[in-house]
Amino acid sequence: MKNKYENLTIVENPIVNQSLCTIRAKDTDTQGVRLAARKLTRILLYEATKNLPQTEVEIETPLTKFTTKTINQDITIIISPILRAGLIFTDEAVDILPQATIRHVGMYRDEKTLRPVWYYNKVPMPVDDPKKYYVYITDPMLATGNSLTDVIKLYTNKGIPQQNICGVCMISAPQGIEHVFSEFPDVKLIVAAVDSHLNEKGYIVPGMGDAGDRIFNTL
Repeated sequence: MKNKYENLTIVENPIVNQSLCTIRAKDTDTQGVRLAARKLTRILLYEATKNLPQTEVEIETPLTKFTTKTINQDITIIISPILRAGLIFTDEAVDILPQATIRHVGMYRDEKTLRPVWYYNKVPMPVDDPKKYYVYITDPMLATGNSLTDVIKLYTNKGIPQQNICGVCMISAPQGIEHVFSEFPDVKLIVAAVDSHLNEKGYIVPGMGDAGDRIFNTL
């Protein structure tokens, strides 16, 4: 797919491609899907967090003192997995960003309307200085975009700038990408693949099937 969106990053390298190949293959067992998905999510999160502000600090090594850069400690970092499949990102996110807060949101898709149905929300928190909040919403699949846009609204309604919000997904569909940017043109999307289309049931083709079922062995 030719990338026509300024705020869409399609992460491409051999390890990403190998991991995608593994999670897509119908004969890959649950353990194989999980391992490949975790490897993939770590790469995606490294790319997504390039927007975090840094500050200069002076540290002392075993040899000398010097000035270097680190993530600004005055910001609030939120990882917001969409349950249940988005949980696969959590362990990697906590390893990479131990200072982050995890704000789970839970929803399932109504198979008739393809709209998300909420059942869990840990986002209602006070926001003192919205510009200092950086949010990463994680979900393996960006299909219709309905779930992701609903979660983005939770954060923009608190005044957090779109530029500070990033959706992180493994596999996406053109329809979902277009939907997100039509409502929130300044958010960022980090994905590993943009597939062909959605089928009549709203599943990404070629995709990987139901990500939650394959990750949690509930087929």
